[in-house]
Amino acid sequence: MKKYLKTITLAIIAISFSSCSSDDDKSTTQPEQSIETVTVSNLFAEQTGGQGETSGGTFAKYSFSENSVVTGDNWDIAFRGTTIIVNGGSEIGIDGEPARTGAGAVAIVTGTYDSVTEVLPSMSFMQDATNSYAIPTGTGNGWYIYDSENHIITPRAGRILVVRTHDGKHAKMEILSYYQDAPANPTIDSPSRYYTFKFAYQPDGTTF
Repeated sequence: MKKYLKTITLAIIAISFSSCSSDDDKSTTQPEQSIETVTVSNLFAEQTGGQGETSGGTFAKYSFSENSVVTGDNWDIAFRGTTIIVNGGSEIGIDGEPARTGAGAVAIVTGTYDSVTEVLPSMSFMQDATNSYAIPTGTGNGWYIYDSENHIITPRAGRILVVRTHDGKHAKMEILSYYQDAPANPTIDSPSRYYTFKFAYQPDGTTF
């Protein structure tokens, strides 16, 4: 009888220990972090000059981590007209550009927004340099197509910008429109230099 009771007692202790261990495992398991896609509307990219004159104006410096235009050195990309620069490399040599203080770079990837799920070794990251843009300017070279007949700027289909931020994190973005309120069919009278884009910012790794 004593041996029988001892066996039952040991069985109860084993079950209790197993139950506690299971509860502990559940309590220490961390849920996977979800990467949120954010849409930014009507970010104004001021520009003066153009049309044969020297372009000027203040660049709108944007931070992915703060999801806002910033005034300090913590910017990742910056907009002026159709020009987009990154906070990495060196100054291009254009009027009014901010100093590069970070490690930013960008890769232009062909595909859909949803198909870009991670930063790959095959992605070619570029930085600004003297007389050289990480995101090339001009129609068909970087992020847009210019319709010279109707004078409309249209984002190039299937072009995703994968950005290394000023502090070495990553974001992916797709430019959706260059016109105020993102009209489906902008005209020459539509207010321009208002970017709408979506992005996902990854602070902890290289997957989106």
